[in-house]
Amino acid sequence: MPKHLPRLGFSVGDLAGIGPEIIYKTLRDERLLQQCTPVVYGTATALFDDFPVEKNAEPLTFRQLRDAADIAPGRLNAVTCWDEDFHLTPGQPSPASGQAARESLLCAARDLKAGLLDAIVTAPISKENTQADDFRFPGHTEFLASYFGAADNLMFLVDEDQQLRVATATGHIALKDVSTRLTSDLLRTKIRLLLKSLQHDFGILKPKIAVLGLNPHAGENGLLGREEGDVVSPVIRQFEHDGHLVFGPYPADGYFGTGQFRQFDATLSLYHDQGLIPFKLMAFERGVNFTAGLSVVRTSPDHGTAYGIAGKFQADASSFRAAVYLACDVVRARRLGAADPRSVR
Repeated sequence: MPKHLPRLGFSVGDLAGIGPEIIYKTLRDERLLQQCTPVVYGTATALFDDFPVEKNAEPLTFRQLRDAADIAPGRLNAVTCWDEDFHLTPGQPSPASGQAARESLLCAARDLKAGLLDAIVTAPISKENTQADDFRFPGHTEFLASYFGAADNLMFLVDEDQQLRVATATGHIALKDVSTRLTSDLLRTKIRLLLKSLQHDFGILKPKIAVLGLNPHAGENGLLGREEGDVVSPVIRQFEHDGHLVFGPYPADGYFGTGQFRQFDATLSLYHDQGLIPFKLMAFERGVNFTAGLSVVRTSPDHGTAYGIAGKFQADASSFRAAVYLACDVVRARRLGAADPRSVR
């Protein structure tokens, strides 16, 4: 098995949720080993012995390790992140499941920083259940941005076949705070991150992006709000002047409703639900959350812990599987771009 296959670390998320199940279902397909070397962060016993599986399902065999330096290509690897045994009840988050989620993520991030991994794929966590005295972050993105020293980052949703890409200018903040956070500087930063990611992570030489308006009907020339005229349009015009293919602002409802998004390589929404509601309507079972702007590669499924179906073996692993393959694609795109900057299409 070639040693240059991407080494992907899987953080397990909240073990009371569907994280173990979607990882298990993804790893059952042996073809995955032709694309990457998976490394699960957490003991195989805790992950896969304590939740129901299909009758007569083949067990997974892991190479259990203490150190990611010993991972083996062509095998399923698991790095031990904790020694203590604890009882888990599917669907019932606990301090133990929150602690396991933190330790798995921290171990995977540590090895990614050390160069022992090429990317990480993060299973869903409960933002509330993961909090601790030494972990005060709203989610994966904020932790990873802090851990890897990223001044800025971009929440970027990508569907499985990459026909729909939606980023958000503002992320996990209250809706009432969006208009005050949406400054010219912020918008310029997010557009630059999006353009750079499309070039270096997706291999698009001259990306074409659309920016949505904040207000209904994109403000209706100031009648329904002034943010478009005061902030959004001037920033877009400057990018156009500098030779970039940046257009807008577009009214969000008609933009998605008419399929106008298909004319662009990516769409920048201005707040969380403006972009994520249409994205999840169109790509919920195959969508991937990609964190642009990091020096490292991180992807995740676009859904949460789904406590309500945990332990019932009903979870759809399509989104996690798509996150794995997107991580592989981005790692290869960055390698190719580093070797030959002219390789972007």
